[in-house]
Amino acid sequence: MSKSLRLPEKWFRRGLWLVAVVFASFLIGLGGLVVGNLPQAERVQEVEDFIPQADAQRVRAALRQAQTVERQADKARDTARLKYEAEKARYQSARESFDNWVATRRATERPEQDSELIARTQALDKIKQTENQARQLLEQVEQTSLAASQNVSAAESEWRDLHDAAYPLWQARQREVELRVFLYRLAITLPLLVAAGWLFARQRKSTWWPFVWGFIFFALFAFFVELVPYLPDYGGYVRYIVGIVVTVLLGRYAILALNRYLEKQKLQEALPEVQRRVELGYDVALGRLAKSVCPGCERPVDLKNTEIDFCPHCGIGLFDHCGHCNTRKSAFSRYCHACGTPAKETPAALGVPPGVAEPDRSAPPSSP
Repeated sequence: MSKSLRLPEKWFRRGLWLVAVVFASFLIGLGGLVVGNLPQAERVQEVEDFIPQADAQRVRAALRQAQTVERQADKARDTARLKYEAEKARYQSARESFDNWVATRRATERPEQDSELIARTQALDKIKQTENQARQLLEQVEQTSLAASQNVSAAESEWRDLHDAAYPLWQARQREVELRVFLYRLAITLPLLVAAGWLFARQRKSTWWPFVWGFIFFALFAFFVELVPYLPDYGGYVRYIVGIVVTVLLGRYAILALNRYLEKQKLQEALPEVQRRVELGYDVALGRLAKSVCPGCERPVDLKNTEIDFCPHCGIGLFDHCGHCNTRKSAFSRYCHACGTPAKETPAALGVPPGVAEPDRSAPPSSP
């Protein structure tokens, strides 16, 4: 039918479709903000909220205390290790010095150095004793650190047990919240879909059709696209069930409309040709001819065949001849394309059969 429209009308219609798309995009943006912010209506809860308060406080206090002791033990262990390493290095240095001195004494064999040997040996023993004390202190601190680490592990294990016990409760609560949020979203989007269906059935060809189609696009997008990321597992069933219901309703509407159309066409084809031409709109007729179908019955017709002047299916006239220049033209044209004569002066309008030239009314009548 677009081929039968005037050029400005075509561009206006394209502009109005653009208006419909832009209107739908703004509605979709607004709807996305509304649907996306709906979870804020519910308070967000954590798994810890479902652990008994007394148990949570007790385990947390034990864990904090064990972690404090562990940190202190780690610091003491690091300090003891540094001290032990220093004493060990001091002893190694003193031992090397003592061994060198003993080797020198053996070379000289001087008896007066026996007292010094005793003193050096006693000093080395004291250093070794200090190293042993540092090692013992390190071992004690390491034992304390190990016990503290075990206490932390025990407290963490107990906390994990409480967490695991509370997780099913938290999960059930989350599903309840998801269900409520989903119902909120469904309560918003489903009426939009119903309103879009009503507008499609009643208002899609009205004067304000760009806004009607824009709202229809928005409602379909909101229900079948924007709602999908927020659907819990059971929400998918709702979407598919609604899709099935909408498809069945649209299919039923299409089947009934087809039956009504066929019945109407059957009655139309039984009417006289003149009445059928009157009931056919000019733009409708041109649109059907542009699709190579009969304007009366909408069946395919080879319009390029110059021998076909009538529809072979319903008999309506498709081509006639201009009453002024006798040029073959479309029977639905308002003017002759060859000479511009109005169609009311054509043989079809005057009741003259096609192919027979109208008498020249401008010539004087012949004498008897």
